[in-house]
Amino acid sequence: MVTGSYARRYAQAIFELDEKEHLAEWQSDLETILALGQDATVAAYLENPKIHFEDKAKILKERLGGIHPLLLNLIYVLLTRSRLDMLPAIAAEYQHLVDEYQGVERADVTSAVPLDDEARQGLSQRLGKILGKKVIVETERVDPSLIGGIIVRIAGKLLDGSTRSKLDTLKKEIAKK
Repeated sequence: MVTGSYARRYAQAIFELDEKEHLAEWQSDLETILALGQDATVAAYLENPKIHFEDKAKILKERLGGIHPLLLNLIYVLLTRSRLDMLPAIAAEYQHLVDEYQGVERADVTSAVPLDDEARQGLSQRLGKILGKKVIVETERVDPSLIGGIIVRIAGKLLDGSTRSKLDTLKKEIAKK
């Protein structure tokens, strides 16, 4: 995917320019930019080819004046190339680079029942011990068809500890005999 590789390049450039002690500030600035992009009126204005770049830049500077100048320059570059739609992908790639730098992995969890805070924290700690990293349960879905247990997607791996998969395995073993 071409957009993904460009997003990675932009995110890598931001990350390399970034001073590592200011990661939280840069992430906050990226969230501010994304929030502005969610405003339908602003997005329509910025995407309108009849409006001159200088007018768009003025609006951006007014709305985003508090962000780091290098990030504002990135917005200008994307604006001139009509690629503001890449911002969410750039922000996601940047988050991935920050997580990698800080030794963090994000997990997607599917469980048969909703997890309470204590269970979520315990799961994070157990997965963290296995991976040797801090684990954050980023998304959580509930699928009653699992019957029990959980399915975790983390670090490109699928860990299936659901009762449904164990029953399916048992069913296949019985069928072989």
